[in-house]
Amino acid sequence: MDNIVPTKTNLINSKKSLDFSLKGYELLDKKRNVLIEEVMSHLDMVKKLQNKISNTFEAAYDALRKANITIGISNVEDISLSIPEATKHEVVFKSVMGVEIPKIKYEFKKIEPHYSMIKSNSAIDIAYEKFNEVKYLVFELAEIENAIYKLTEEIKSTQKRANALKNIQIPKYRARVKIISEVLEEKEREDFFRMKILKKRN
Repeated sequence: MDNIVPTKTNLINSKKSLDFSLKGYELLDKKRNVLIEEVMSHLDMVKKLQNKISNTFEAAYDALRKANITIGISNVEDISLSIPEATKHEVVFKSVMGVEIPKIKYEFKKIEPHYSMIKSNSAIDIAYEKFNEVKYLVFELAEIENAIYKLTEEIKSTQKRANALKNIQIPKYRARVKIISEVLEEKEREDFFRMKILKKRN
């Protein structure tokens, strides 16, 4: 035992520490399970989004190839320069089981062509629309993938703390309670026999 004097006070304190460690492990175990469920639900969303992005990109590049062929690459390049950059978004944070998860706030806007209809065609419009759609899908994907990373790191940290309680703290306090209890019981028996002998002598 780690140099703890076997007294009733130390026994009470050790029992309290054991109880606290057991409750702490239970809470950490529940937290870990909730986080794992959260990650699993995010993984399903990632697969769906990746498929959607892949299909949308394919449609966008197909339309872009048609535009390059029908109106020429130089005209497509000129049109692309007239399209404004995506800048209207901000990152905010929400808490999931104490984990700060970044969330991208943005306003979904449909395309507003800033190029001449004379020099363009329907292929350009489709490409513009699809690439605009991809932009918002990428926002969603980045948000979810970042959430998965943060939650996974928290799961590792929670698992480490739970293991420390399960494999170190709880066994230590259990052993301490057992040893102190045995020493005190032995002392009580000795005191009982001592008192019995004294009574016989009197």
